[in-house]
Amino acid sequence: MKIVNEKEFNEIIKEGVALVDFYATWCGPCRIMANILEDIDEAIGQDINIIKVDVDECPSLAKKFAIMSIPTLLVFKDGDMQEKHVGIWDSEDCINTIKSYL
Repeated sequence: MKIVNEKEFNEIIKEGVALVDFYATWCGPCRIMANILEDIDEAIGQDINIIKVDVDECPSLAKKFAIMSIPTLLVFKDGDMQEKHVGIWDSEDCINTIKSYL
C-alpha cells in the first residue's frame, strides 16, 4: 500500500489491477477503511496495486473522478476504471470484486 501523487497515480493504474482509496487524514471512516485495506493487502496485495490518494493533497485527481465523499474506492484494470464504491467497503466484498478483474 502506497500513498501517491498524481504522477505516480497515472503510472501505477495503467497496467494490471489497482485499488485506489481516496481519503483524508482527518476522516474517521477513512481510518476504518485503512485497517480494511491492510487486510486486503495481506490477502491479495501480491496480485494488485493498492494505492491511497489524499484528497487534500491531490484535489485535481479528486475532481477528475468526481470524488464527493470519502472514503471512495476505485478499481482500475489496465488504466480503465471498472468500479466505484463510496463509503466503507467490506474486505470480503472488495476482494471478491477485485478477483473478478484478475
